Amino acid sequence: MITPVILCGGSGTRLWPLSRQSYPKQFVPLVGDETLFQASAKRLSGASNGVSFTAPTILTGSDFRFIVTEQLAAIGVDPGAILIEPEGRNTAPAILAAALHLCASDPEAIMLVAPSDHVVPDTQAFHAAIEKGLAAVAQGKLVTFGIAPTHAETAYGYLELATQPDGSGAAIDLKQFVEKPDAARAETMVAANTFMWNAGIFLFKAKDIIAAFHAYAPALAAPVNAAVEAAQIDLGFLRLDPTAWAQADDISIDYAVMERADNLAVVPFDGGWSDLGGWDAVWRETGPDANGVATSGDATAIDCENTLLRSESEHLEIVGIGLKNIMAIAMNDAVLVVDMSRAQDVKKAVSALKSKGSLQATTFPKDHRPWGWFESLVVGGRFQVKRIHVHPGAALSLQSHVHRSEHWIVVEGTARVTVDDDIRLVTENESIYIPLGAKHRMQNPGKVPMVLIEVQTGSYVGEDDIIRYEDLYARGQGAKG
Repeated sequence: MITPVILCGGSGTRLWPLSRQSYPKQFVPLVGDETLFQASAKRLSGASNGVSFTAPTILTGSDFRFIVTEQLAAIGVDPGAILIEPEGRNTAPAILAAALHLCASDPEAIMLVAPSDHVVPDTQAFHAAIEKGLAAVAQGKLVTFGIAPTHAETAYGYLELATQPDGSGAAIDLKQFVEKPDAARAETMVAANTFMWNAGIFLFKAKDIIAAFHAYAPALAAPVNAAVEAAQIDLGFLRLDPTAWAQADDISIDYAVMERADNLAVVPFDGGWSDLGGWDAVWRETGPDANGVATSGDATAIDCENTLLRSESEHLEIVGIGLKNIMAIAMNDAVLVVDMSRAQDVKKAVSALKSKGSLQATTFPKDHRPWGWFESLVVGGRFQVKRIHVHPGAALSLQSHVHRSEHWIVVEGTARVTVDDDIRLVTENESIYIPLGAKHRMQNPGKVPMVLIEVQTGSYVGEDDIIRYEDLYARGQGAKG
């Protein structure tokens, strides 16, 4: 049995404005109806081609813990452990933490480490490649997966193989890692047939990768081990100790271990793969038509060539006329228009917006919470209007505000509302007033989503004006807890 270890960190800035720090690309449906995270979890479950998986181990941040469980439940996948990283420290500490956690119960545990935001259309072929890698793992090898390049890509690192693939799919010794090349170097490497894209997917025994960390990155061993040993159970999550975790270096697994180890092997894979590292990759995966045009959502293209048009907001129509080599993505709070050749520069937009203090740089329009989500419709100097969506059976925390009062108008379903000592049902087209300072809570007692419009008025309407008294989700104080 193989334990998938799915890494759910990262902000995906090159896919702004759809991917943002508060809701990164792995949790949105970029290609197809499922999110990238859901597709990854389904791909790494079940059994086929001699490969069988246990429940996945997930590593994510605190803000995403309920999104992870909600999205897994929606596809019928039960997770094993969900490890909460106190802060992002790159892939090396995360992978070591997962290995230590698994090794504690099974030193012979085999781990398949994969990012949560990749596209692999042919699951059967991928499982067959994993099966090939198991033979090398049995010999104590650390296995990585090399993607057969389809073009001279400059946005990926490469793996140089000791020999050319023979077509059998068997693991080949790794000669060296190669950093992202310039265009001329990429052309030369692709022509050589001994270079493959570095997918960042790994297969090894937990004990073998732990030994590699001790050999090549010993400074990581102590803080990560301490973070795992002092981890605390929080509902169904395992929170790594923040004090110890903060002492771990911020470093990738490639730099910490893989580029130094002498027992690496590469399994060639040509079954189709993309890390969706830019909007140009999304354009390719979406399947452009004969004119190179791909559209999504409420989008219309007229006399366009090599163009991507996406509307990511309901009832927001985007129209392109006479465009060539252009990608345009529209949301209700931001629009990106970029030349296709500059896809990798989208992250510069995020940096520019951060420097001017724009919320759009990091904050997704819909704020997802364990009970559902909300979005701001209008914000003024002393008021804010929100749409709030509450899942069936869910409830917001019992809370109060120091600076604002609220009016709630139910527009779908029924709300069970608490205001101090008063508890009542509020149905569609009914409203209720929440005075400043009152302890209040809304619950959805029904079996369908409940939607209400909230009108806030007061001197401050920020999300951090919340005092929580009771919470089903064991959150602390602060905007999200």
